[in-house]
Amino acid sequence: MKGDGDRHTEHYPAFAVASGVPHNFRVRLLGLGVALLLSPAAHGSPATDLFDAATRQVQRNYYGWATGDLTDLTRQYADTLAQRCAPEGDACPFDTGRAVLGDLFRAFGDAHTNVRDAEGAERLREQQLNLAVPRTGARVVRVEGGLLVAGVTPGSPAEGAGLREFDLITTVQGEAAGKRGGEDAPVGPKEFVRLERAAQPIQVTVRRAGSPDLALTLGSAALQARDEPTLSWVGPENRTALIRYPTFLPADAASLFVKRVQEARAGGAQALIVDLRFNGGGSLAQCVAAASVFTPVEYRAQSRGGGSVYRGLDGQLAPVKPTGRPPGPPPAPLWAGPTAVLVGPNTASCAEVFTFYAQRAGALAVGEATKGVQNSGVNFLPLPDGGVVSVTILRAFGPDGAPLPERITPDVTAPTDLDLLTTAGRDSTLEAALLNLRGAQGLRPPER
Repeated sequence: MKGDGDRHTEHYPAFAVASGVPHNFRVRLLGLGVALLLSPAAHGSPATDLFDAATRQVQRNYYGWATGDLTDLTRQYADTLAQRCAPEGDACPFDTGRAVLGDLFRAFGDAHTNVRDAEGAERLREQQLNLAVPRTGARVVRVEGGLLVAGVTPGSPAEGAGLREFDLITTVQGEAAGKRGGEDAPVGPKEFVRLERAAQPIQVTVRRAGSPDLALTLGSAALQARDEPTLSWVGPENRTALIRYPTFLPADAASLFVKRVQEARAGGAQALIVDLRFNGGGSLAQCVAAASVFTPVEYRAQSRGGGSVYRGLDGQLAPVKPTGRPPGPPPAPLWAGPTAVLVGPNTASCAEVFTFYAQRAGALAVGEATKGVQNSGVNFLPLPDGGVVSVTILRAFGPDGAPLPERITPDVTAPTDLDLLTTAGRDSTLEAALLNLRGAQGLRPPER
């Protein structure tokens, strides 16, 4: 982000992230801007080339809240890399460099700054551009005991095979999935997606509440890479609308959410619950726009180059200085009824920003403390392995000029009990939200 003399200019630039695409390719992601450049030619081992490129980008561009000595850490972990690469010399692979970089950035203390391999970069590109790719239609999350099915696309092969939301996949192709004893099992979400892209049948074992273990075969079909918000009905007499919101990555993530809210209103919803427990973030512009369904949003960002302001109003991005609005009282928000937002450790980045502004409007955050990266924003920069380094390049502030908190602290603490979910079919976090919404008043957004 380059300053133009105005610290708070209206600025919604592009954000490039991909591998194997032209150098002038640009896409919108997380509301920040960079052109994807061609990777430099390698001069050492693949591992040292990767390490040098990633640390150089972070040294040059970092503008976050971490206070660690990056220069000292870089020297320290360069020595570690040299030791690990000694047996292989110039053949030391990218994987070794990536592992050492992971240790370095964890020691640095900013979870937003990290490296992703070429496969991870490609997954981002697929979702943001909403490409048609081979998928089962299941969205899975690594948990203790297996892969939790966080969502199933309607009409997908997974739905056709009988897979349901909150099923627990314990094995995939005969191998253990998820976590075992706190350690990663052989098959996680990344390996599951890799199998999907191969478009071959996937054999899974499923644990479901009230049922013996099931053996299912999941096929793949060409489906959109992204997952869209879904609307269902819960609570007494099914009068509470539940919107599961999986990601802010797509360029129309906010408009899709607005559609679900409008459908909820048309269906006579008396209360609204938004489930962000497995939403890892996405486009800053999209989460700002989506949160403005409840209240006008003003998100201020400070970077090396100056300041930017993102404003949202009635589910859309708004000009920094509203114009053309007739005098008189402001229109009512798109949703003003009782509201809860479900959050947890997998709620990150833009999903935390959305929750922050929903709380300001009077919504209840229910669940567990979130990941803790809502007070900064990142840019993705290319690496020699075709992957990207995610570099924190902005600090986030609210409309009062105070820094956004690092993470969301729930108003109602209600962890998701996985045993209860997978053995009894009861969602403890959702139940807590429904209980606390009984008799709740509508939202109380700040004055515009």
